[in-house]
Amino acid sequence: MIKEPPTKPPVAPRVEPAVAALPGEERVLRAAEKALNGQTRGLRALVPFLGPAFVAAVAYVDPGNFATNIAGGAQYGYMLLWVVLTANLMAMLIQSMSAKLGIATGLNLAEVCREKFPRPLTFGLWIQAEVIAMATDLAEFIGAAIGIHLLFPGVPLFVAGVITAFAAFGILAIQSRGFRGFEAVIAALVGVIVAAFAFEVFLARPSVGGVVTGLFTPRFDGTESVLLGAGILGATVMPHVIYLHSALTQRRIIGVTEVEKRKIFRFERWDVIIAMSIAGLINISMLTIAAAAFYHQSIGPIQSLEQAFNALGARLGHGADIFFGLGLLASGLSSSSVGTLSGQVVMQGFIRRRIPLFLRRAITMAPALVVIAVGLDPSRSLVLSQVVLSFGIPFALIPLLLFCRDRDLMGTLVNRRITTVIATVVIAVIVSLNVFLLTLLISGR
Repeated sequence: MIKEPPTKPPVAPRVEPAVAALPGEERVLRAAEKALNGQTRGLRALVPFLGPAFVAAVAYVDPGNFATNIAGGAQYGYMLLWVVLTANLMAMLIQSMSAKLGIATGLNLAEVCREKFPRPLTFGLWIQAEVIAMATDLAEFIGAAIGIHLLFPGVPLFVAGVITAFAAFGILAIQSRGFRGFEAVIAALVGVIVAAFAFEVFLARPSVGGVVTGLFTPRFDGTESVLLGAGILGATVMPHVIYLHSALTQRRIIGVTEVEKRKIFRFERWDVIIAMSIAGLINISMLTIAAAAFYHQSIGPIQSLEQAFNALGARLGHGADIFFGLGLLASGLSSSSVGTLSGQVVMQGFIRRRIPLFLRRAITMAPALVVIAVGLDPSRSLVLSQVVLSFGIPFALIPLLLFCRDRDLMGTLVNRRITTVIATVVIAVIVSLNVFLLTLLISGR
């Protein structure tokens, strides 16, 4: 373990691209400077700033979302689409605040917590963040392993887990060559998910009227639908990517003046809107496909990813099951790599320590391999990991809200009053729903 020297408040000097950048990044940073100076406009100006939100958005299409959305569509048709849409809008607000914190302060959320909170509280926040990161990685790693096993039934699940490990190491190796290559790989994997579900939507031929009604007509149908809707909303925010998103923007492109910081944030806000819209469309597609293929089809409840895979193949044909498996595999690999980076961020931020990224990858994948090796139900383990993740949501959201409303910390990027009010309501809803769901789980109801 390497101990890092104490950090000082950032002075935000301009980092000259030709001097500080890796070879693959120099062109991006020069293009960003031209955009900030007004030399380029429109899409050309936006492109250098795209990337951080795409990495963060991966967490919103992880294997846990597959199970929740498929269950929602199979049980209630298009009715809960409005919940998915609402959840996505909440995610846009929260991820934009995280990106803004990194731009305004030059620090990530974990580092700001370390600077602002007492040491015992900071240490406690680090412990829970590490647990959350490992629980998240468990779900994502298992999801990728299930994807391989479904696509290649002859490959045992444990062997699929080992293959997933090597693939994850390969993705992380790209990150050592600079942020742009890693972002490109993650974007490509998201593209695989988009293509897979676009094809399945075409095969499922959903009702356009049903989709429109489901998206814009808030309603429930009994207690079970309320609980499932609460589960979708409560699982909206992934704590680890709140830490990570602020880290991805803190030093990527540095603004010297408040004017430059505001310009950078405007570009990054578009990054969030585009990336989170894609994630939202994927989630809407998942639920829509399940509604069109399974609702009122007398096939019984869909309780696992394996059931969904087999049912899609039987109902839609034309390789629908294969495309589902490919999407699941791409989701697991991309989100697992992002989870590993998040763990590195929280350790460095909270306690000024870091370990080699590949060692962290090996440590965090170990629980998933153990779960698979001892024969525990992978789908059940995936669900339980999401429950553990719920515990960490308040510890990321509440500090984020407190810091983004602090003018001394944020400068001109401080939240507007209306933004703070909306964010407070959103965070209160998400935290309350998670407490509610955890209470039901503990009570066995």
